[in-house]
Amino acid sequence: MKKKRIVITGQGVISPVGSGVEKFWKSLIDGKNGITAITHFDASQFNSRISGQVKDFNSADHFDVKESRHLAKFVKYAVVASREAVADAKLDMSSINAERVGVIIGSGVGSLNTMEVEFQKYLDRGPRKLSPFFIPRIIINEAAGQVSIDSGAKGPAICVVTACASATNSIGDAARMIQYGDTDVMIAGGTESATTILGIGGFCALKALSRRNDEPGKASRPFDLNRDGFVMGEGAGIVVLESLEHAQARGANIIAELVGYGRTSDAFHATAPESSGDGAARAMQLAIKDAGLTPNDISYINAHGTSTKLNDKVETQAIKTVFKEQAKNIPVSSTKSMTGHLLGAAGGIELIACVQALRDNIIPPTINYETPDPDCDLDYVPNTAREIEVNTAMSNSLGFGGHNASLIVKKFKNN
Repeated sequence: MKKKRIVITGQGVISPVGSGVEKFWKSLIDGKNGITAITHFDASQFNSRISGQVKDFNSADHFDVKESRHLAKFVKYAVVASREAVADAKLDMSSINAERVGVIIGSGVGSLNTMEVEFQKYLDRGPRKLSPFFIPRIIINEAAGQVSIDSGAKGPAICVVTACASATNSIGDAARMIQYGDTDVMIAGGTESATTILGIGGFCALKALSRRNDEPGKASRPFDLNRDGFVMGEGAGIVVLESLEHAQARGANIIAELVGYGRTSDAFHATAPESSGDGAARAMQLAIKDAGLTPNDISYINAHGTSTKLNDKVETQAIKTVFKEQAKNIPVSSTKSMTGHLLGAAGGIELIACVQALRDNIIPPTINYETPDPDCDLDYVPNTAREIEVNTAMSNSLGFGGHNASLIVKKFKNN
């Protein structure tokens, strides 16, 4: 069976450095930091008190009072980012077959805040005071379900939960559904809003978060020798995927082509990546093979780059395994240095960063890169965006549980 070509026709972003694709992208290339002290709850008792909070999202601008009360924040982010992506794609459900439009939206955690609020109600006032919307607000599939309801997409509506690889797996699996003829169009990506008492507290207990509380803007520093942990972020990144034939038939504007997808498992540890980086390397190799490319064809890598001691070292090693002597010549940057780590949404906004890099021939920087680490010795595009020709870009995501996923996009050429 001849594999269908998959194109990206729409994009939507909610992020700590700005909501809306253009605002998000300008912030990245300007090296804008989105990490601040936590303000939406009292974090004084935690050893990490900073996060990448979404600062320009007002629920009342998008939902009526009833909807706002019933929907969890991670669902709201997914719906609003999907609206932007669908509008960007000029996708009119009344003029196409909505039964051939599907949704896959992942999240790593769902609504911890709902659990916190409802459990406190139970403790204070007993089980009769639990909200009838408690379960709908916490189940992760509600993001995909609500986007389906909101958009009118009547094809499959699915959620993927692979920790920090959730959005990347969602987009890759959505492309597969189109390629196998199950759908013509997919709304796909990830969403997250886990910067809550339990979210921050849980990752503090893992000793995974940065404690650079007095310098929030310098806390996320991927690949830097003095990195001390990641910074949690929130938001959503959604794309509209279509078969090339479907996009051309309706006269859609094609932004980029999604050409490669690879996913593997470390089969190693609940939270730590396998030290050789074999699983991450195999995901990249599978994506390159799927794309029909060679390692020399990759112009830019948007790294998982979390700013933790182990992840950055292992991912660097994995890139060296795949790209060999070419590894040090490929620009690699981590936009988590600006946004923080959006967990299940990270791969969505980072793929969009890759698409924008293709469009503008600009690579966003890794900010806060000050002191080289001998174990991390690639070209991390330190501190300042770089203008070069970008024809093909790879986005990597590595998740707790050993989930590894890579996507490759390239400039669209109609041949």
